[in-house]
Amino acid sequence: MEHIVIDEGVCRGKPVIKGTRITVEFILELLANGWSTEGIIENYPQLNEEDILAALQYATSILKEENIYILPKKNEVLSR
Repeated sequence: MEHIVIDEGVCRGKPVIKGTRITVEFILELLANGWSTEGIIENYPQLNEEDILAALQYATSILKEENIYILPKKNEVLSR
């Protein structure tokens, strides 16, 4: 993903939009709080629509790789 970079010297190594200090996490938070793509670009003109889509694609790729392990509930016995 050419729009997203990780550099331990920038934002503690969190993924950011290339050439900025704007994290993927921040963009996702804005979207989750109801901001539109246009609103984000208006307030952060160094971003463009491709950057915002790249942030979503990055988050999606991370979730696809995530493994989920369901633990038994308290007092639940595992059957073999």
